[in-house]
Order: sequence, then C-alpha cells, then structure tokens
Amino acid sequence: MKNYASRTDEELALLYVGGDNRAFDELLARNQQKLFNYILFVVRDPERANDIFQDTFVKVIVKLQEGKYTTSGKFAYWVTRIAHNVMMDWYRQQRQEHVVEPTEGNDLSNLRGDTLMDLNRENEIINAQVMDDVRRMMDALPAPQREVVYMRFYQDLSFKEIADLTGVSINTSLGRMRYALINMRRMAKQHDIMLNIEM
Repeated sequence: MKNYASRTDEELALLYVGGDNRAFDELLARNQQKLFNYILFVVRDPERANDIFQDTFVKVIVKLQEGKYTTSGKFAYWVTRIAHNVMMDWYRQQRQEHVVEPTEGNDLSNLRGDTLMDLNRENEIINAQVMDDVRRMMDALPAPQREVVYMRFYQDLSFKEIADLTGVSINTSLGRMRYALINMRRMAKQHDIMLNIEM
C-alpha cells in the first residue's frame, strides 16, 4: 500500500497519470476546500460554485490524462488557473459583467498596507467590524475586481502571479485592483462606513 500522505501534489498527479486512481483521490481531498472557497468567493452562489468546481476537476482530469501537466512544483497554482478559466467562460456566457480595463498610466505601487500587530480587545472588535464591512463591499464588486482583491489579500499572491493566473497583463491586474479600491472607497463614503483599522 502506497503512502499518499507523504507525497507532494506533483508526485500524486504523476502517479494518477500513470494509472493510480487513489492518488487522484488524495489530490482532490487536499485541494478541494481551498479551491471551492476561492470559486465561491468569486461567484457568490454555492450552487454555481459547485458546478464550476466540478467542471474544473473534469478539466483537470482531462488535462492530466492528455499529458498537459508538467511538474513545476505548483500543482495548486495550475488548478487555480483552470478554475479561473472555467469561471471566466461562465461569465462570458452570462454577459452580465462589464470589465473596465486600466489605462497605461496607472501608478499603483503603494496598494498594500502594514501588518496589524498587538491589538487590544476593543481594537479587535472595531477591526472585526471594519473587516466585515470590507467583505460586504467586496461582495458588491464586479467579479474580476473581487477576484483580484481575493487573490492579493486572502491568497497573498503577487500581481505577476495574479496576472498569470487570470490570463491578463500585470497592468490589467493592477488596474482591476485600483478600480476595486476606488469602488470600495465610493461605497464606504455613500454608506458612511469608516475603514480605519485601529492599532
């Protein structure tokens, strides 16, 4: 009996390509929750997220069986890229979102804030409310903007990684982040929401 728990995702993928179906079961178990959470965050509909998740893993299986996976040490990254493509195909079919592309002159070098440290209990409560408000505003963003914010702040990906995953230029990724921040500031102003984090 093979010890699947000690294998990397890449090793499991290659075992599956070699005919070991149990290796794929382990791959799925390791990656399904994180991938489903990512999809659900972007599409905001559990039923649709489940459909996209299943479509994603069907494509993963097909691509593995066709030999279109090369070990690069980033299996989860590869699967996330496939999920992104499945979601974008779905959005294109729906034609509900209008994506505003950035202009050439975007200067977005200072988008990331400092890490929060040593909060007292009162500040933790205030910050929890602020983060709740931020999540609600993120839910109101168009999907491409929401996706970039999620990848940047929740998955801690660089803009280059986001660009690679979403199949757009770095400038487009930066522009989507810029428009997301503009939209969130506008929503905060309209609803008189304070977005200051207490230190």
